[in-house]
Amino acid sequence: MRTIEDKQNNQRIPEILVAWLEQHFSQRQLLIFMAFLVGVMTAIASWLLKSLIEGIKHVLTNSFDVTQMNWLYLVYPVIGIFLTALFIKYIVRDDIGHGVTKILFAISRRQGHIKKHNCWSSVIGSSITIGFGGSVGAESPAVLTGSAIGSTLGNLFRVDQKTLMVLIGCGASGAIAGIFKAPFAGLVFTLEVLMLDLTMASLLPLLVSCVTSAVLTYSFSGMSSMFTFHSVDAFTVERVVPTIFLGIFCGLISWYFTWASNRIEDVFRRTQGLYRKLALGGIVLSILIFLFPPLYGEGYDSIELLLTGNAYELLNKSLFYGHSSMLIPMLSLIILTKVLASAATTGGGGCGGLFAPSLFLGGLGGFVFSTLWNEVDFAMDVPTTHFALLGMAGVMAAVMHAPLTSIFLIAELTGGYGMLVPLMIVAVSAYLTIVVFEPHSIYATRLAKKGQLITHHKDRAILTLMSMDTIIDKCCMRIHPDMDLGKLTLLIAKEKAYAFPVVDGLGNLCGMIYLNNIRNIVFRQELYHVFTAQQLMENPPSLLSIDDAMPKVMDRFQRTKADVLPVLNSDGKFLGLIYQNRLYSAYRQMLVDFSEE
Repeated sequence: MRTIEDKQNNQRIPEILVAWLEQHFSQRQLLIFMAFLVGVMTAIASWLLKSLIEGIKHVLTNSFDVTQMNWLYLVYPVIGIFLTALFIKYIVRDDIGHGVTKILFAISRRQGHIKKHNCWSSVIGSSITIGFGGSVGAESPAVLTGSAIGSTLGNLFRVDQKTLMVLIGCGASGAIAGIFKAPFAGLVFTLEVLMLDLTMASLLPLLVSCVTSAVLTYSFSGMSSMFTFHSVDAFTVERVVPTIFLGIFCGLISWYFTWASNRIEDVFRRTQGLYRKLALGGIVLSILIFLFPPLYGEGYDSIELLLTGNAYELLNKSLFYGHSSMLIPMLSLIILTKVLASAATTGGGGCGGLFAPSLFLGGLGGFVFSTLWNEVDFAMDVPTTHFALLGMAGVMAAVMHAPLTSIFLIAELTGGYGMLVPLMIVAVSAYLTIVVFEPHSIYATRLAKKGQLITHHKDRAILTLMSMDTIIDKCCMRIHPDMDLGKLTLLIAKEKAYAFPVVDGLGNLCGMIYLNNIRNIVFRQELYHVFTAQQLMENPPSLLSIDDAMPKVMDRFQRTKADVLPVLNSDGKFLGLIYQNRLYSAYRQMLVDFSEE
C-alpha cells in the first residue's frame, strides 16, 4: 500500500513543480527556462554518447597492429549489429533508426510528440553500433535524443503545439551544438533541415539552447575544435575554378550516395526475418571493414589524418600497408563502398545517422579530387588539406540539402573561418548539382513521396500539419442499401446533413445520397415504399483514403467541385465524410495559428 502511495506522490511532484512555475513566471520566461534545461540535457546526452563510442572503440581496437590486417574486424561489426538489434527488439520494442526522418515525421504527423524512450534509447543503441564498428554517425541519434527531450519537457509543461515545435527545435539545435561544439550550425540546422518557419521571437530559445549546450560541452572536453586544421595559404581567385569543379564532384558523390542508399535500404526492407537481416548486414559490413579499415565507425580519425597531412596513415591495418601508390585507388574504392557499409549497418539492425558518413565522404572526395587535379600538368596546384575540408562541406550540403548548415558547421568544426568564401562556393556548387537529380534531402525523400514533408512553402506546410482525423466526420448517419424512402425520410428529417453514405453490413461504401437530388420525391408518400436507398444512391465524385496527404485532399475537392467526399480506411471500408467547409475552416484556423507571433 505504501509503495502505491509513494508512486502517486512521485507522480504529483512534477505536476506541483510545473504549477508553481506557471504561477510565478510568464509564458515567455518559462519557454526560456525550458530551452535552458533542454540545452543542459542535450549537452550531457551528446557528451555521454561520444564518450561511450570512444570508450568501446578504444577497448576493442587499441591493441591492433598497424602493419597488418586484423581478423577481429570480421567479428566486431557483426556483434555490434546483433547486440543493437536485440536491444531494440526486446528492450525498446520500437524503431529508433533514421533519427532526423523520425523528427520530420513527428512534426508533420504527430503534432511534435516524440516517444519518451527516444530520450535514452538512441544513445545506447548507436553507441553499441558505432563502437563495434558500424559505419554510421552518432549525430542523427543525438538529434533525435535532443528533440525527444524537448518534446517530453513540453508535454510535461502541457505547452501548446507551436511551443512544442520550438522545444523540438531547441533539442535538435542543442544536440548539434553539443556534439560538434558548433552553436551557430545548430541554430541554422533547425531552420534549414527541420524546416521550421519560426518567428524572430522563437529564435531566442534556440540560441539559449545552442549556447548552453556548447558551453557545457566546452567545459566537458576543452575549448579545442573537433578537428585540427591549419590554413597553409590564403584562398586566391585562381582557385575559384577548381573549387567549383570540386563542388560539382561532391554533388555527384552525394547523388550517388543518396540514390544507392535508398536502393540498398529497399533490399533490406524486403528481406524477411530479423536474423536474415542481421546476417546480411553483418557479413557485408564486416567484409568491407576488414578490407578497408577506415570504414570502421564514424571515420573522424580518418578525417583528422587528411586535414593534418597524414593521409598515408590511412593505409595502416589494411592489406595495402606500405604501398603508398595504392592510397588513391583505396580511397576511391572506399568512396564507392561507403554507402554499402552505412546502409548495411542500419538495414541489418544497427542504429546511426548520416552526418558522419557525409563528412567522411566529403573529406575523402576532396582529397582524391585535389590529388588528381594536381596530376594535371596545365592545372594550378591546390592544397589537398584545404580541398579535403571543402569536400566535407560540399557533400554535406548536397546530401542534407543544407548549404548554410554545412558552411558554418565546417567552419566551426575546424576553426577555419578564413575559408568561408571557398566553403560558400563549394557548398552552393554541390547543392545546385544534386537538385538536378534529387529535389529532396536524404532525410526527407520518403516523407516527400507520401506528401508528409514540412517545407518552407507556407500553404503546403499548413496542409501537411493538418490532421485528417480532426476533420473527418466519423459519426455521420449511415444508410443501409435496403432502407426504403419512407424510413429514409424520417431519418433525414432528424439530421442537419445534406449528404448520406449508403453502407452495407460489412462496412463497404455502396454510394451516396444527396438531399438536393431527392428533394422532389421526399414528400410524396405514395413513393415511400417504392424506392430504396440503393435505387436513390449515386457514385461520389471521388473517394479519399485515410492515408492521403492533405494537399491531395485539397486538390481533390478543387478538381471535383464537391461539397463532401467519403473517406475509406486502409482496408477499404467506409470511415466517414469530409465536408469542404470544415476543411477550409480548419485550414484558415491553422493559417492564423501558423502566422501568429
